[in-house]
Amino acid sequence: MQKNSSVAYVLYHTEGCHLCDIAQALVEQTAINYQHIDICDNAILAERYGMSIPVFVQGERELFWPFDAAQLQDFLGV
Repeated sequence: MQKNSSVAYVLYHTEGCHLCDIAQALVEQTAINYQHIDICDNAILAERYGMSIPVFVQGERELFWPFDAAQLQDFLGV
C-alpha cells in the first residue's frame, strides 16, 4: 500500500520477499504515512538496496532489516 506523507518515510521492498511482508506489517502497526517502493522498478535502488531489503528510510536515515517494533519506534522517535 502506498500512502502520501509530508514526512518522507519509505519502505523499500520487492515482490515475493517474505521479510518485506513482515517489515510492512510492522510499519502498518505504527499508523504513519509512508511510501512502499519496489526497488525492482529502479536500477539505482536495486543496486543500492538489493541485498539489504527491506529497508525503512527517512531522508538520509536508514533502518536496515532485521528490525523489530521497538527498533522501529526508536527510529520514528515515538
